[in-house]
Amino acid sequence: MTAPVLSPALPIVPPVAGRPPLHRALLTAALAVALVSLAVALVGLVVDPRSIGGAPAWLKPAKFGVSTALYLVALRWMLGVVRGHRRLLTAIAAVLLVGLSFELVAIALQVVRGTTSHFNTGSAFDVALYGSMGGVISTVLLATAVGAVLVLRAPGVDRTIAAGMRWGLLVTLLGMTEAVLMTVNFGWSDGGGHTVGGVDGGPGLPITGWSTEHGDLRIGHFVGLHALQVLPILAFLLLRVPGLGARTRTRLLTVAGAAYGGVLVLVTAQALRGQPLLAPDGWTLAAAAVLLAGVGTAAAAVLRRGA
Repeated sequence: MTAPVLSPALPIVPPVAGRPPLHRALLTAALAVALVSLAVALVGLVVDPRSIGGAPAWLKPAKFGVSTALYLVALRWMLGVVRGHRRLLTAIAAVLLVGLSFELVAIALQVVRGTTSHFNTGSAFDVALYGSMGGVISTVLLATAVGAVLVLRAPGVDRTIAAGMRWGLLVTLLGMTEAVLMTVNFGWSDGGGHTVGGVDGGPGLPITGWSTEHGDLRIGHFVGLHALQVLPILAFLLLRVPGLGARTRTRLLTVAGAAYGGVLVLVTAQALRGQPLLAPDGWTLAAAAVLLAGVGTAAAAVLRRGA
């Protein structure tokens, strides 16, 4: 039996007569800004020996550049399945372009100034910039939520791909919302922070910088944001598994989406209890075991039931 092919109804890049829709151009511009930001940060990592908060000064802009680029690539593709709503799509894309560009420029500006961008209350300017970043990224979250509604209501999309998009968007929105916990984490800093049980900037894992001594709320945020790539990719892979009916694939994606959300909740709960990712206690391990057993049981039941 040959592997199934994508449904003709799935418009990965929808055909457009004449000029492409404005929202695609705006999203392409936003992606270009993210890639330029990443390139600048990579150069900075090579030529600038400074460190901020115990990490190379340009590491944070590099990470944000990569994350933002991946987010935009996935969202640009997903919004491509929406028919109509041209003005609303243009507004969403404009918010993403302005908001994410502001975020990336603000992070780079603070690196140039030799200080941190998030949770920084060191001066009136730092407070104003951090507050502005919070307001802007909240608008980006709202625009993403509106875009998610449009994508989830789009007709003519292959059921498997639609399920991957649905779960990817929902978990990503949950991951974006999780960042609110950092803004109210006042136990160790007046401006909030991502570390639970200590101040930001201590020993961390390579590249990510996630704390190796305390809980770190950035982990759940990271896990959630990248559901936007992971779950649609899983949908594509399931389309190429012989013998799986559309209903079985959709149910498996439901299991995967719920499991992914469960992992987000688990690592966030672990961080809130002040535990480093690689040093879970018995309660965290027990919760992980229950989650794993539940996912395995649910997946086996779906496969047993068949199409």
